[in-house]
Amino acid sequence: MTTAQLTSPGSTALVVTVPDEPNPEGWPGRAHRESGTLPLSRLRRVTDHIREHLDKDLTLAQLGAVVHMSPYHFARLFQRRTGLPPHRFVVRARIDHATTLLAAPELSIARISHVVGFRTPSHFSTVFRRIVGATPSEYRARVLRTGRSHGEGGRDGME
Repeated sequence: MTTAQLTSPGSTALVVTVPDEPNPEGWPGRAHRESGTLPLSRLRRVTDHIREHLDKDLTLAQLGAVVHMSPYHFARLFQRRTGLPPHRFVVRARIDHATTLLAAPELSIARISHVVGFRTPSHFSTVFRRIVGATPSEYRARVLRTGRSHGEGGRDGME
């Protein structure tokens, strides 16, 4: 137990005893260490939600609601835990999923852009190029070329 004495000018001292344990009997159920970072269980819950709903418009308010936090508080703790603001994390998750989809030729690039949550293929292409360093078409061509050479047992420049 920690005891602190609080005083203000012209008043009597107020003595407060604070338990050292994070959740003693009779105290609220919130552990004090949660105030500094987003607990892993909540981080997992929100990242799973992001991955399951990439095709939807994900707002800060919605993401905060998933872990029962205000948008501002959630954004601060999320960035502290991951190193990225929530919006940037969502964009990266969308691009990561797009790189997986681009490795197969079945879906068009326009369809992939919608599947991963971009409103227009041109915006998808711009963001993809900024993050990956190549347009979706260039990336797909490179992956398919590399995949075919490995899949067919052909040469890939290494002997």
